[in-house]
Amino acid sequence: MKCPFCGNDDTKVIDTRSMEENTSIRRRRLCEKCQKRFTTYERMEIVPLVVKKSNDIIEGFDRGKLLKGIMLSCNKRPVSMEQMESIVDFIENYAFTNGKSEIESKEIGNLVMKRLKEIDEVAYVRFASVYRKFKDIDSFMAELATMLKERDDGWGKLGFVKTFLRPWGFAPPPHKPLKRLD
Repeated sequence: MKCPFCGNDDTKVIDTRSMEENTSIRRRRLCEKCQKRFTTYERMEIVPLVVKKSNDIIEGFDRGKLLKGIMLSCNKRPVSMEQMESIVDFIENYAFTNGKSEIESKEIGNLVMKRLKEIDEVAYVRFASVYRKFKDIDSFMAELATMLKERDDGWGKLGFVKTFLRPWGFAPPPHKPLKRLD
């Protein structure tokens, strides 16, 4: 490292410390010629993440915008702020660990829906209704039926769903008769 005082290339590191949660390093250096000390910093270079929208417009990834959308879908639901932020963290880490500098908005939406589905089904349905732009009640009900079919017991523990969905042509799966325990 070149000395900023005399321009000498022969400098010595006398102290090194990690900073900012190990994302940068601070080094104290000593010039061998003029004996003056100076500080240098090393930081990890992060390529900015950009989002390719469905209309082919490219814009910078906005963590706050994504978090706001997730917060709207989780409004008045038992989802903590930490859980919502972890979804955004997951998406950022996903992009960086896969070496992506550009990610499609469709991929972001699918990742958010996948995580919301694991955390809270109502928040998932809310997010999906905006993200997938349901055109009518039939497409919304089809999504709801798909989600319920994926549950362990086929239609969930909500008995009224069977009655509610039947008018739209979503018949519940046939049930096996219960055996008597005599």
